[in-house]
Amino acid sequence: MAKITTATFNGKTGKYNFDVFPVETSFNAVGAVYIFTHRKVNPDGKGTHTLLYIGETESLKERIPNHEKWPCVKREDVNCICIHRDDNSTSRHAKEADLIAGNNTPCND
Repeated sequence: MAKITTATFNGKTGKYNFDVFPVETSFNAVGAVYIFTHRKVNPDGKGTHTLLYIGETESLKERIPNHEKWPCVKREDVNCICIHRDDNSTSRHAKEADLIAGNNTPCND
């Protein structure tokens, strides 16, 4: 599926650019930080996101389809998966931790 738009999300200390995709999207085996969100389009045409879960993976293709948080994010009305590509494990972990520290997400334990 095609990308919907882009979005910037703040962590506790940094800002990160994400590509926004419909929740039904199948991904390739790429490393990324990802966020499950509920996107609402405002009357002005701009979208706002409620962040539901923040994670990272070395392979979106392997991680997303059988994700253990699907029940939680579905209850929260997930409709987008936001992707920040990053093939470096250390970098992904740091970005994930920063984003989690800066956001209150209902599905992160």
